[in-house]
Amino acid sequence: MKIYDFKVKDAEDKEVSLSEYEGKVLLVVNGATGCGFTKQYDGLEKLYGKYKNDGFEILDFPSNQFLGQAPGTNEEIVGFCRLNFGVDFKQFSKIEVNGENQEPLYKYLKTAAVEYRNKETLDFYEKVAQYTPGIADDDIRWNFTKFLIDKDGEVVGRFAPNITPEEIDEHVARLISGEEVEIVCHPDFSQGCL
Repeated sequence: MKIYDFKVKDAEDKEVSLSEYEGKVLLVVNGATGCGFTKQYDGLEKLYGKYKNDGFEILDFPSNQFLGQAPGTNEEIVGFCRLNFGVDFKQFSKIEVNGENQEPLYKYLKTAAVEYRNKETLDFYEKVAQYTPGIADDDIRWNFTKFLIDKDGEVVGRFAPNITPEEIDEHVARLISGEEVEIVCHPDFSQGCL
C-alpha cells in the first residue's frame, strides 16, 4: 500500500485522489490554528515556496482533536492560514487523526514510519500527556506531526511536532535530488536518532 491509494476531502469538501501527487515529494501535516506550534505555518509556507517548483507539495489536514485547537469551519481555517501566514499549499478538510473515526490515510501513515524525536520531544510529550490520556505509542500525540513521503509514495520519516520545517529542509532537498533518506530512531529515544 502507498499513499496514492487513498482518497481524501479537500477544504471545499471535494474528493481528491492522492494519486494526483504521484512522483512528488510530500510533507503531510496535521495543522491547527490555535496551537503553540501554529507559527510553523510560516516555516511550512517558506519550505513550500523554496521547493514547490521542484516537485514538492505540502498537504495540510487540520485536526481539532488536541484541546480544540483547530476550531472553525474549513473555510475559516483556510482563511486564517492565508491571512496570517500566506499559506498557498493545499489544505484539506478537518479530520480526526486518532481513534474510532480517524481518517484512513492517517491510520496508514502512523504505521508506516518510526517517529524522529529529540530530547525536547520527550519533554513536550510529557507535558501534554495529561491532555491525551490513553493515547497509543503510534498515535499522533499533538498538532503539527509531519510525515515525509518520497517520490515513490513511500513514507520515509515521521517528525514530532517540535521538529520545525527548517529542520526537515535538508531531507526534502535530498529527496528532490533523488537521494535516499533513511531516518532511524529508536522509539523511546534511548538510542537516539540519525
